[in-house]
Amino acid sequence: MKLWSLIGNSQKLDGGAMFGNAPQAVWRQWAPPDEHNRIELACRCLLVTPLAGKTVLFEAGIGAFFEPKLRERYGVVEERHVLLDSLAEAGFKPEDIDVIVLSHLHFDHAGGLLAPWREGEPPTLLFPNATYIVGRAHFERAKQPHARDRASFIPELPALLEATGRLELVDGPHSRTLGDAVRFDFSEGHTPGLMLSEIVGPERVDGAPHGGVAFCADLIPGRPWVHVPITMGYDRNAELLIDEKREFLEDKLARNVHLFFTHDPGCALAQVVRDGKGRFSTAHEVEALRARPLAA
Repeated sequence: MKLWSLIGNSQKLDGGAMFGNAPQAVWRQWAPPDEHNRIELACRCLLVTPLAGKTVLFEAGIGAFFEPKLRERYGVVEERHVLLDSLAEAGFKPEDIDVIVLSHLHFDHAGGLLAPWREGEPPTLLFPNATYIVGRAHFERAKQPHARDRASFIPELPALLEATGRLELVDGPHSRTLGDAVRFDFSEGHTPGLMLSEIVGPERVDGAPHGGVAFCADLIPGRPWVHVPITMGYDRNAELLIDEKREFLEDKLARNVHLFFTHDPGCALAQVVRDGKGRFSTAHEVEALRARPLAA
């Protein structure tokens, strides 16, 4: 089994929004802002093959579906669909993807499912053979979003996914499509039904426990958010998210499960560690994965 970190379109968002109630004097040490107070963010995806005998893509990034005015409003940096370039560089085409696992359907995680914007044309899906795996509770949220997060969803996307006949909604620890190879947990602090995927690894590697790789999604967007009190202004319930994050990190530390970050511009994979004061951080940081064995 090999893993690739695939770069999708990158984004610049307001640093204050990304770091919630943390003062700028603190967060600018982790993510220096530009003249508009925006920080750089990746929209990174994880490709794994063979996983349960399939080629599996975890998330699709923001893509290039926005019209130019909205692309500028939401800080999307590149005009082209960067994920397609990244797939090609790794030796894959959209037709090669058997399964796409989506933690949630906010546009910066699911917009890459769509073809690039063209004036006057409706949105269309790019991955003709993929089964789409989404948490059931979150899919319902995407169809009927709250006023607070309505702008984070692509209105046409749920119907497009349903129309493929290849949508699998999950409400437990495993899916029919991937079986025991991927374990799912769910989080409510960022958005209802956020689905956290863990690629299950061997129990032990070279005498040390190794539980695989966890796709952290927006529970932990990047290394700065590993510090438990740090949350985003976009989170719907910061106190709940902090409790969920602490439990998540304690579990991954105990089982030596590595963390995969979607929004950290400089780090794809890291090991979670904890110091003598109980503060979580990361070690053995890896900037990019290129056909990396799971147990490496």
